[in-house]
Amino acid sequence: MRISFHGAAHTVTGSQHLIEVNGSKLLLDCGLYQGRRADTYERNLNFHYSPRGVDAVILSHAHIDHAGNLPNLVKQGYEGNIFATHATVDLASLMISDSAHIQESDAEFVNKKRAQRGEPPIEPLYTKQDVEEVAGMFKGVNYEEPFEPIPGVTVRFYEAGHILGSAGVSLEIEEKGKKIRLWFSGDIGRYKLPLLRDPVLPSAADYMIMESTYGDKSHSNPELAFTEFRDVVKRTVERGGKVIVPAFAVGRTQELVYHLNQMMFQDGVPRVPVYVDSPLAVNATDIFKRHLECFDAETAKFVAEARHPALDFKMLTYIRSVDESKALNERTDPMVIISASGMAETGRIVHHIKNNIENPKNTICIVSWQAPNTMGRRLADREPQVNIFGEVYKRKCDIATIGGLSGHAGQDLLVKYAMGVKDSVKQIFLVHGEEKQAMTLKDLLHERNLSQIHYPDLHESVDL
Repeated sequence: MRISFHGAAHTVTGSQHLIEVNGSKLLLDCGLYQGRRADTYERNLNFHYSPRGVDAVILSHAHIDHAGNLPNLVKQGYEGNIFATHATVDLASLMISDSAHIQESDAEFVNKKRAQRGEPPIEPLYTKQDVEEVAGMFKGVNYEEPFEPIPGVTVRFYEAGHILGSAGVSLEIEEKGKKIRLWFSGDIGRYKLPLLRDPVLPSAADYMIMESTYGDKSHSNPELAFTEFRDVVKRTVERGGKVIVPAFAVGRTQELVYHLNQMMFQDGVPRVPVYVDSPLAVNATDIFKRHLECFDAETAKFVAEARHPALDFKMLTYIRSVDESKALNERTDPMVIISASGMAETGRIVHHIKNNIENPKNTICIVSWQAPNTMGRRLADREPQVNIFGEVYKRKCDIATIGGLSGHAGQDLLVKYAMGVKDSVKQIFLVHGEEKQAMTLKDLLHERNLSQIHYPDLHESVDL
């Protein structure tokens, strides 16, 4: 048996781990790498294995850095099934379609600039037509229901608590009379977050592939983070500015809307218009309502009574058309605009930032981890100027960064997660984390007598 780490190695995005066993190949996730624009296209376009040679895909959840390169995999010859929880199937179908639309639109916009400079046009990584090929390959599976994606491998999904439908993946593998238990964490969520159930901890695994995004720090209480968010909104609108929030359309947007509702009607924040400028978020909310199996008991009751916070907020407007989106940038009155993508690399949020970054009344509020070399990271680092669509803009607005809202486990829960397999594990592979974070977590686990910790290089292969 061999594991090859073709993504999310020494970085957080682009999750792709290839397992070779019993003469078959099983791919865990197929995500887009997100980073420096000059690097991302070639890295995402070219696989370090033959897509035609892959027999099955297991998808941990629907975020683009885990699911976003599936259309390219299929475009290059993959013909097998893509297994995921039912909620992930619905969300991933929606999100990769949205991703294709964004890539086509961004390519069109950038090509206008390139034409003005006499440069040749670029092609989008994939199109909506490519996405249609993926839809028929999804196979929805219930949590904890066993299935066999390839011979000799039995898989079960367990609640990860990260986003709707997210799962940790248990693999029971038999090869040449030898049995191996492998656990893939996907992205690990947090306890007591709104909407979702708490993550299930692993147990009795021989090997584990585990995320390490926040291996260097624990999160503050989510309630304290939302108090900080409330203060950012309050001071910005009171000075007549706009709050611009890059946010993932699935999960984070719904949480923010819920708390904006609370703060404006209970906590004394001025009632100003709130716009969710993401068609994806509108459609994602409908999917949320269809999958009560993913919610905690309190939220399930809330949704069953048709009182989902994303649907009953009087100040809230969902923006669907491009013209409506553009109209927001012509207004000067105080408002909150939540838009995708969460790392401010693509989509309508880029235009909102471009049109609001040079106004000192405004605030750009960063509410999630930002990958290196993304515009979101440059904003979070408070760089004095940023390049947007080939033009330089001076940052005159405020920047607020709120870390406690993350849907990823903090250091304390990551340690607890790893300790769940302490009595059985032979090796833990730390992925989905930058070196500082992963090495800090590795040291902590060593202190707890978990010594077999490996931080694999990109494209490294390990025989088990």
